[in-house]
Amino acid sequence: MSLQLVTAVNCASLLQPGCSLLQLDGSVFLFGQKGWPKRSCPTGVFSVRLKKGQLKLRAISFSNDSCYLPPLRAPAVTRVEAQAGGEPECYLIHGGRTPNNELSSSLYLLGLDSRGCNRKVTLRCRETELSGEVPGARYGHTASMVRSRGKTACVLFGGRSYRPPGERTTETWNSVVDCLPLVYLVDLEFGCCTAHLLPELTDGQAFHLALAREDCVYILGGHTLDSDSRPPRLFRLKVELLLGSPLLSCEALDSGLCLTSPIATPVSCGASGGSAHHEYIILGGYRSESEKRLECSRVVLDDAGIHIEPQEPPPWTGEISHSRTWFGGSLGQGQALIGVPAPPDAHCFYQVSFRPEGEADGEDPAAQGCSQESTDFEDSAPLEDSEELYFGREPHELEDSSEGEGDTYNEEDEEDESQAGYWAKCCPGCLVDPNTWEPYYSTELHRPAMIFCSKGEDGHWVHAQCMDMPEVLLVKFSQSSSKYFCQDHGGLPWQEAQRTPARAAPPLKRTPLKKQHRKAPVKLNMTPAKKTFLRRLFD
Repeated sequence: MSLQLVTAVNCASLLQPGCSLLQLDGSVFLFGQKGWPKRSCPTGVFSVRLKKGQLKLRAISFSNDSCYLPPLRAPAVTRVEAQAGGEPECYLIHGGRTPNNELSSSLYLLGLDSRGCNRKVTLRCRETELSGEVPGARYGHTASMVRSRGKTACVLFGGRSYRPPGERTTETWNSVVDCLPLVYLVDLEFGCCTAHLLPELTDGQAFHLALAREDCVYILGGHTLDSDSRPPRLFRLKVELLLGSPLLSCEALDSGLCLTSPIATPVSCGASGGSAHHEYIILGGYRSESEKRLECSRVVLDDAGIHIEPQEPPPWTGEISHSRTWFGGSLGQGQALIGVPAPPDAHCFYQVSFRPEGEADGEDPAAQGCSQESTDFEDSAPLEDSEELYFGREPHELEDSSEGEGDTYNEEDEEDESQAGYWAKCCPGCLVDPNTWEPYYSTELHRPAMIFCSKGEDGHWVHAQCMDMPEVLLVKFSQSSSKYFCQDHGGLPWQEAQRTPARAAPPLKRTPLKKQHRKAPVKLNMTPAKKTFLRRLFD
């Protein structure tokens, strides 16, 4: 057991409460960065490197057939094991909160696409279409994979969401409520969803912990908004995937834990007396709104059920003990990363290890069969983490195999895009705010559309949205050489002020027709008497 201080090398502002750490093919990836991804890492997914007491992040790219994956905080995340002759291992990501405080209801599958000889990793992201009784947009819930009768399914439970549209007013716009205590079963092969109401589950809960083994899911702790309580709950969900319709049952167990937002790191997944068992270390989280949970627990799942016993905690530092909040995630194989927020974005990070001393650090992370969250504080308050983040280099510059300074994210290389570039204040009434911007035109994705004003020798760029320009006209300007003048320089918001004069059309060359040569008339030798006769005849 050890607790080591880790120095974040120019990347501390990317990690935030609610981020997720994923283990794929022996590597750890960060998902759910702070702010919207830009420039050097448009995917918003990073490879995490911990070496010699330093934490470094490396930008990761997606395959060409991947869908867009927004940065989501506090989603439901669970690992999907590789199937024999089927899909490789991947992570299932559902719900979560975007930097704009919007809630997602999409279901994504994120897995490894390829790994080059120079360790360049490419991920693949796919969105699964859901049908049936689809779970709504939420965050702070859990996802777990169950296996029964040779089939697998995903179990979704808990979470929080905004009030229904009819109850959402200006005063309660950002207020959240507990979702109904429904258990959703999702068939990943066909995307079919079914909702199940169990009598043992009476209250909604969020930021709990879910551990799965075979056909059982164990739900520990959680927070209920209605009663503002964190009771020591422990439920066991049993799922039987029958041929017709699934059968679910729930049982309330004793010896529950009073906790929210814990971190579960797997220690072992092997055989115990001939039966597979799973062992986890539970650390972090909160006992109440003003008290962190500094204790640790060891949880074992086997055929007999669940066993919880105290685990000696690491020697917490004074900085950790006296901080109000903390966050983190599992690094796999009995290790975890813990962050202590410190303004402004100067987080302190610690690496916790429960592995025996002398054990090699090069082992692949153990399979993670649990869903974990980072923090449940400030659920109803507007978030202040929607600023734009970007990088000073391109992805191909970060993907060489060296361990030098050129392959890591560096905050010092950033420019101030609030004063220049796409996020500049183009006019006194500029409408584009990098903290709250959303695509306005169908051609926009990560940046606002801009158009060049030809006033003066140098000119300047303005946002098309600020100029109240229709999308048809914007496309027309992008495809022609016409000049545009903004409203401050005599232009109109809906038309161009001056158009480049059209080039004079060259004169049409007329090719003269070929002259037709007429045959000379035939002269007839006639006597004067015949000529006189013919003249009288025709007259």
